Amino acid sequence: TLGNFWQTAWLEFYDHMEGDEWTIFLVGAALVPALAFWGFNGILLVADITGKPTFITRYRIQLGKNDPVDRKKLWKAIYTALGNQFFVSFPMLVPMFYIMKWWENSFSKELPTFQWFLVELSIFTVVEEILFYYTHRLVHHPVLYKHIHKKHHEWTAPIGVVSIYAHPIEHIVSNTLPVMTGPMIMGSHIVSISAWFSIALVTTSISHCGYHLPLLPSPEFHDFHHLKFNQCYGVLGVLDFLHGTDKMFRQTKAFERHKVLLSLTPLSESIPEPPKKEE
Repeated sequence: TLGNFWQTAWLEFYDHMEGDEWTIFLVGAALVPALAFWGFNGILLVADITGKPTFITRYRIQLGKNDPVDRKKLWKAIYTALGNQFFVSFPMLVPMFYIMKWWENSFSKELPTFQWFLVELSIFTVVEEILFYYTHRLVHHPVLYKHIHKKHHEWTAPIGVVSIYAHPIEHIVSNTLPVMTGPMIMGSHIVSISAWFSIALVTTSISHCGYHLPLLPSPEFHDFHHLKFNQCYGVLGVLDFLHGTDKMFRQTKAFERHKVLLSLTPLSESIPEPPKKEE
């Protein structure tokens, strides 16, 4: 029944757009993911700026950091994130559009089954993990780090919007291409692309948000990367485990906290950092 609902909704939207594939693609690949990103981060920004609601701020990972957030630094991050979206990500959708048209499936009137979408989602995730891990390690090379990736690491205690606060070259190579490549390989439907882009933007926002909130994926892994710089380069952590770039992380309390929080007690309280040794 739910499948019929989505199929009917898609056909109504398709007819409303009069089958204009370019407009449909812009709505699905640009507008919907952007709304998901800024909608989610809008809630987090209220907490970052005001320190309220305390329901969110009590789950802060790096205690005492961004409490409240530096306004000047925050506006710089917002302007950069918007610039990357409008002047980097959106133009990259143009060649992607023609690749998807070549597949002759992206704008089909028949939606893919939910089971097939789950298969695609698994493939997208694997492709993103591989491409992001190695491009991320690449921009940590001293030659590239100074001129490109250092910008992103200005935030040692990141917030959600910082997920796309990056040099334009990094945003192309390390942020956007790893997410776009999977759908281009699979010739995915625009609805699948829209859902995947939205999921990717929200999950990377969670990874950077600085709060370990109940029922959401753990951000401890990537937060530790911002804290230490040379650990935890990937998304899932599989390649970090294989390459040994999570050894330091695995010896910390942050690793013990790296799980989905299923209670209302912050993990910073139930698994606190050990007391610092007196000098």
